[in-house]
Amino acid sequence: MTSYTFTRELRLLTPAQFQAVFTNPVKASSAEITLLATPNTQEHPRVGLTVPKKQVKRAHDRNRVKRVIRESFRMHQHDLPSLDIVVLVRKGVMDLENPELHKLVDKLWRKLSRRFNG
Repeated sequence: MTSYTFTRELRLLTPAQFQAVFTNPVKASSAEITLLATPNTQEHPRVGLTVPKKQVKRAHDRNRVKRVIRESFRMHQHDLPSLDIVVLVRKGVMDLENPELHKLVDKLWRKLSRRFNG
């Protein structure tokens, strides 16, 4: 049975892991969110989130955005190739309701998968 957990192994944790993605990324973006990705040596994708205070002022709003993105990743992790992915959030994300945000992130996962799978 397929596991849909979001364990520590599925996260980018250290600054070095984030920096590796920023060096030579493949991008998938919209007006509100940008995904940067590079292949990794793991058997699974990993994700790191950046939701800056400058873009999303209130903590509960930042937490909401991160929660929706994490949930979307959790459900799509088996469809993604072995990538290290950094999610960058921009100011317009606050105008999106949860279902719209979820749909947007799902679309970006698919776009990123197509770029790596051909």
